Amino acid sequence: MIVREMMSAPVYIVNTQENIAYARNLMLKHKISRLLVMDEEKLAGIITKKDIAYGFRQHDPIWRRRPIDRIPVEVMMRKDPITVSPDLQASRAAGLMLTHDISGLPVIDGDTIEGIITKSDIMASGEVDRIDATVGDIMEDVLTVSRYHSLNHVIDLIRERNDKILVINNDGTLAGVITESNIAFYEYFDQKGVPEKDIMHLRREETGGPKNLRHVRQLSGVAEDVMSRPVITINPGEPISSAIALMRRHQINSIIAETAGEIKGILKRDDILKEVAQ
Repeated sequence: MIVREMMSAPVYIVNTQENIAYARNLMLKHKISRLLVMDEEKLAGIITKKDIAYGFRQHDPIWRRRPIDRIPVEVMMRKDPITVSPDLQASRAAGLMLTHDISGLPVIDGDTIEGIITKSDIMASGEVDRIDATVGDIMEDVLTVSRYHSLNHVIDLIRERNDKILVINNDGTLAGVITESNIAFYEYFDQKGVPEKDIMHLRREETGGPKNLRHVRQLSGVAEDVMSRPVITINPGEPISSAIALMRRHQINSIIAETAGEIKGILKRDDILKEVAQ
């Protein structure tokens, strides 16, 4: 298959001076993850939910308190995006996205923007239905955090590993999952940037004594504030086709491999696209 046969059109756009709040709301309204950014008639960049999510992790306290309706899109966008021809093979497009760690490619024919091809477009195509493997064959290890890890710590981990994160209860059971979407579309960012909250834990003052709430520390939000649940799981022995069917049905980009309550790994969209690109 070629790009023209699976690309998405029309393309949603913003200009460089429109604000992050507007861009984020446009993504939410149309259930999309990226927007092309135009400077007059010229393609200037692309902004994704990942760019917005990572943009909130800044060490400058003034930046963190800055409302997102006062941050221009050009601050967080990726400039000079890679583009492709509508006649390019889909497998080549998948390879480009994986190589350059991007999730979408504007489709340009001459000077005209024809559409955009994304990882989701390829996942919805017949290209992935040809893969003959089990979940366990291509799944990866998964990164975990506790419910009370700080939001800043979570963002750092997601950016460092370029990965989803599982949230684990104290007893080791699965509590939820955090993706770039959870961070980018976190409702508290609407008004005042990264929120802060006090974390309290029950602690005994002495052995055998009564438990009392004790203040631990103030954090910029915690993992449980942004996680999604329940988490969709699958047995690692199931075929990839079963995992793809679940991912399509639930509109998710990853699925957790689990056996008898024990987490075995994670199967991500990129793992499947690597098979397509080969």
